[in-house]
Amino acid sequence: MMKKVALNRRTGRLSQMTDTNLLLTITIVVFFAMYLAAMLFIGRGFLRVQTFLNILNENAALIILSCGMSLVMITGGIDISVGKLTALVCMSAAVNLDYNGGSILTSILIALGIGLAFGIVQGYLVAYLDIQPFIVTLGGMFFAKGMTTIVNATQFNVQNEAFVALKNTRIYLPVGSVNRLGKFVPAYVEIGVVVAIVTVIVLFILLRWTKLGRSLYAVGGNSQSANMLGINVRRTKFIAHLLCGLLAGIGGYVYFLHVGSGAPSHASGAEMNAIASSIIGGTMLTGGVGNIIGTFFGVLSLSTIKNIVALLGLDDAWWTNITVAAMICIFLVVQSAVLLRKKDRN
Repeated sequence: MMKKVALNRRTGRLSQMTDTNLLLTITIVVFFAMYLAAMLFIGRGFLRVQTFLNILNENAALIILSCGMSLVMITGGIDISVGKLTALVCMSAAVNLDYNGGSILTSILIALGIGLAFGIVQGYLVAYLDIQPFIVTLGGMFFAKGMTTIVNATQFNVQNEAFVALKNTRIYLPVGSVNRLGKFVPAYVEIGVVVAIVTVIVLFILLRWTKLGRSLYAVGGNSQSANMLGINVRRTKFIAHLLCGLLAGIGGYVYFLHVGSGAPSHASGAEMNAIASSIIGGTMLTGGVGNIIGTFFGVLSLSTIKNIVALLGLDDAWWTNITVAAMICIFLVVQSAVLLRKKDRN
């Protein structure tokens, strides 16, 4: 009997990873198909290495936010506060640097502190008081929005010399393109891209090879079964929201490094883009299935389709919204098919 139970557990984990890998494969194939089609039929900037790297430069913060969102969604939760939390981090760091004589280190500590504070409070309310994640993070979103205006109500560019120098730092690569004068122009990435890639690698390792990663999947797959297996469900959910808050703080500072300013309107809609990227990347809204690499390609796919729509001359915002909505619907249908496939197997 014990052998049969152990076999069922191994089979369940194998099936879960199979679903995750299937959705990951679909996401990667869709991204490369879109990008290749853009290179063949649109050409222009898509043929340049820097165009692809600019997708990373512009979306480094979103990659980090989406990774945090994926962690929460894998447990069956959600966090819609990350966009306004990013704006709060930007404004607080900007005020610290320009008005309070702060340094880069103090501004980073403020960003991490804000992210941790939100993660701890929201994680406690969700995990230990059993309040719905949507309600808790909705409250967090409004609180962050109000606090951003209290810190400073106007937009301004940071003038701190050390920060400006860090913001303008570029990491040049041994690849690039030749301009019209025949001069080789090396491609580059911003510091935020390095932070985003390191974040993806660390979280990939955490989910794939650590006890916490297995617990996140188990809680999202079936919290009652996870509890019977000895997994602390409450603590796992708390840690997921804690990490999401911390990553929102890191992502907020990366966004701040990219824009170099504080404004109440910063990162507007970032939470929706993070959710969309996670869904496109193969993270199921029902929990239990997801992959950080898939989330990474989900962000790239979302940005690529927006660039394609813009280059086709469809500059109206509603065209982009319709296209993104169509993508999300397609991937939700794919996820539903995977769920039906799992039920058939069982």
